[in-house]
Amino acid sequence: MNVRYRVELSQAERDELTAMLGGGKRAARKLKRAQILLAADAGSCDAEIVRTVRVSLSSVGRTKRRFVEGNLERALSEEPRPGAERKLTGKEEALLVATACAKPPAGRKRWTLTLLADTMVKLTDHDSLSGETVRRRLAENALKPWRRDMWCIPHVDGEYVARMEDVLDLYAEAPEPARPLVCSYGD
Repeated sequence: MNVRYRVELSQAERDELTAMLGGGKRAARKLKRAQILLAADAGSCDAEIVRTVRVSLSSVGRTKRRFVEGNLERALSEEPRPGAERKLTGKEEALLVATACAKPPAGRKRWTLTLLADTMVKLTDHDSLSGETVRRRLAENALKPWRRDMWCIPHVDGEYVARMEDVLDLYAEAPEPARPLVCSYGD
């Protein structure tokens, strides 16, 4: 069933969209949606909007539908995008960073993504882990262990991991202003 949504903007909405297009920094997608809504309000057909705004027909239909079924804010905003859950938990990501910052295994000069992925499989409950997952998590922390000769952690062992988990557990707790968190490991 081909449903046509009719966009009728109030003067305040028109003014808001016109001001948005007039200047300032905005996301390109948001500006395109504003152009779609203004063109639809002016009476342009979908095919004409596709040609002038340079978007797909589905983008025009989706933007108009979201305006009619919701409001201006909903039509301009991003909907959550589908995607897989993160494979590594916060603790596992911290372990990955600590591992990447430690010395590589004997016989290796530096870490590779595959070597880190294989090591993480041994250290966690994962059956497998791709090098791409490792690359993304390291990129979030601006780490490139295959390009560095200096390391921030001398040796990752069971004691280090246990202490790291204790610290992460503390940070995961809800803050209490009357009792600030203080963590000190040492002799």
